[in-house]
Amino acid sequence: MICTMSYIDSKYLNILSPQLLKFQKKGDYLWNFRCPYCGDSQKSRSKARGFVYRKKNDLFYKCHNCGIGATLGNLIKYLDSKIHKDYIMERYKSGVKTNNPDPKLEFKFDVPVFRKKGILKDLKSISSLPEGHPAKKIIKDRLIPSKSLADLYLCESFYKFTNTLIPNKFPSLDGDHPRLLIPFRDEEGEVFAYQGRAFGNEQPKYLTIKLNESKNKIFGLDRINKEKQIYVVEGPIDSLFLDNCIAVAGSDLNKIEGDLTIIFDNEPRNREIVKQIDKVINSGRNIVLWPDSMKYKDINDMILGGYSKSEIQQIIMDNTFSGVEAKLRFTEWKKIDERTLAKTFKSNRFRMW
Repeated sequence: MICTMSYIDSKYLNILSPQLLKFQKKGDYLWNFRCPYCGDSQKSRSKARGFVYRKKNDLFYKCHNCGIGATLGNLIKYLDSKIHKDYIMERYKSGVKTNNPDPKLEFKFDVPVFRKKGILKDLKSISSLPEGHPAKKIIKDRLIPSKSLADLYLCESFYKFTNTLIPNKFPSLDGDHPRLLIPFRDEEGEVFAYQGRAFGNEQPKYLTIKLNESKNKIFGLDRINKEKQIYVVEGPIDSLFLDNCIAVAGSDLNKIEGDLTIIFDNEPRNREIVKQIDKVINSGRNIVLWPDSMKYKDINDMILGGYSKSEIQQIIMDNTFSGVEAKLRFTEWKKIDERTLAKTFKSNRFRMW
C-alpha cells in the first residue's frame, strides 16, 4: 500500500512538474521548486524555497518564503483542478488511505529560514481561507494575483488588533469591523506598517498604521530589484499587478531612490494629481501619461475591464515620458482635459436652470 501511495503521489507531482519553476528532485521523497502560491523571491529568480516532503505516509508541501503549508492533494488542486480529480480517482481505485502511522518512513530535513509572520501570526492569510469565505471571494473578484494572497490577511477586528500593537490608537472600539490587512515590509521582510482596506462602505476606505515612524510608507520594498527599473503606483493593490513595482501610499516621492517610473491614477480632473505630475516632470523623472482612450481609473480597474497584465505594461511603456517630451505631452493632455471640463461645465450650467 505504501508503495502504491508513493507511486501515485510521485506520478502526479511529475505530471505537474512543467508548471513548477526550478523543479528538481533533491532526494528520496523530497522535491524542490519555486513556490506557486507566492511566486517565491522577487529579487532572485534562482531561489526556490518550496518543498514537497514525506511525513509518515503522506506527502506535504511547505514554502519557506511565504510560510504556506498544504497537503500534496491541495497543492495539485491549486495548480490544476482537472488533474486533481484524476489524482483523487486513482488513489480511490487503488484503495490508498492516508495518515497511517509509520514513524520509520518519516522524512526530516533542516527547515530553511523563511519570512517571519511576526505580528501577523494570529491572522489568517487570504490564501488559507476556504473558497466560500466572503473575504476570499471579495479579493478573488478583484482578480488579485493568486501568488499575492499568501501575504494578504483577514483582520476580523481592525481597531482591536491595532490597539494590541499601539495601545489606545483607537480609544473606542465602537464600529470596529473586519478589514483586509496589507503588510508593508522592509527589504528584510519585516513588517513596519500595514494598511487596512475596507471590505464594504466603511470610512475611511484605507487606514494606514505605521509601527516605525522613521520609515516611509512604501509598500513592496521586499519584492523589488533596485538594480532594475522600478515602477511606482499610488495603491498597494495596484502594485501587485505589475513587475518590480512599489506603492507610495502617500509618501514623498523625493525620498524614494532608484530609476523610477511614476504612474498616477488616471484622473486628469483631479487637481492634486495634476500638480503632482507637474512636480515629477520638473524633477526629470519618468512619468506615465495615460492615453485619452484609457477610460479606467487605476490598474485594478483596467484588469477588471479586460486588459491583461502584458497589455497594461505595454501601454505603460508606450506612454512613458520625461524631460521636454513629457512637458509637451502634459501640456497637450491638460488642453484636452480643459476642453472636456469646459463642455461639462457648459452642459451642467444649462441643466441647473
